[in-house]
Amino acid sequence: MKERINDTDSARREIRQGIKQEIRQDLKKNIRSGTMGEYIRSMFSLSADTASHEEIRDRLLSGGRVTGTNMCILICAIIIASVGLNTGSTAVIIGAMLISPLMGSILAIAYGTVSNNLHLVEKHLTGLLIQIVFSLAASIVFFWLSPIKEPTSELLARTQPGFFDVIVATAGGIAGIIGQTRQDKVSNVIPGVAIATALMPPVCTCGYAIANANMRMFLGAAYLFLINAYFIFNSAALVLTLLKVPKVRELTESQWRRQRFRMIRNTVVILLPSLVMLFLIGRD
Repeated sequence: MKERINDTDSARREIRQGIKQEIRQDLKKNIRSGTMGEYIRSMFSLSADTASHEEIRDRLLSGGRVTGTNMCILICAIIIASVGLNTGSTAVIIGAMLISPLMGSILAIAYGTVSNNLHLVEKHLTGLLIQIVFSLAASIVFFWLSPIKEPTSELLARTQPGFFDVIVATAGGIAGIIGQTRQDKVSNVIPGVAIATALMPPVCTCGYAIANANMRMFLGAAYLFLINAYFIFNSAALVLTLLKVPKVRELTESQWRRQRFRMIRNTVVILLPSLVMLFLIGRD
């Protein structure tokens, strides 16, 4: 009986060793033939299930519209965000993040930049500024009329931006633009990015700061919004470049160098304060 058990165990060991050996041989063969590299590249390919360039353009530009339903949604987002911040309700603030259309304008600006369409950039940048001014004005009126004047923890949380917010905005921008350029648009990517990057709450926090004459609070919230907006734009522009979005006109070598210099300069200028804050926190 024991001999049979020993024979069975040894047979199983031989089978397992044979399987392991076959796997090693297959891996070596794939590496030598280059198919393993191709397989890994296909796993991270952005073009595998990407929508057509026309569909991507229509999606991004429609999401950046300032008129019609987007402005109605913006009004709702302002009211919800202001109430949530004033009462310290996280659930209400998340609701405002989900319905805010601000990210649509930023993605549209990124598309205009990558496609070298100056008209689109100016149009959607103007639209974004109008949305920001409108949101700011509405939140100032709300917080000026509100009987609750003490800042809640949710308001204070939007006044201390740092380098980790840069990481979140960059990753969120990449995920957001990939979600918008897929063939199947139905996914949880966009809602997740809206919650992670949080564009509306910082604007409403600026409104609270102005209504209560708190300049330090205003600067912190404004910087958080700038970080989120700029690095969403930057990462979206990078992905659209990799997807080879059609260009209205090709840049000359000197124009491309100037554009690249401006992007690097702007990134460094916006990034520096967050790095200083990270260094100061590390020393504490």
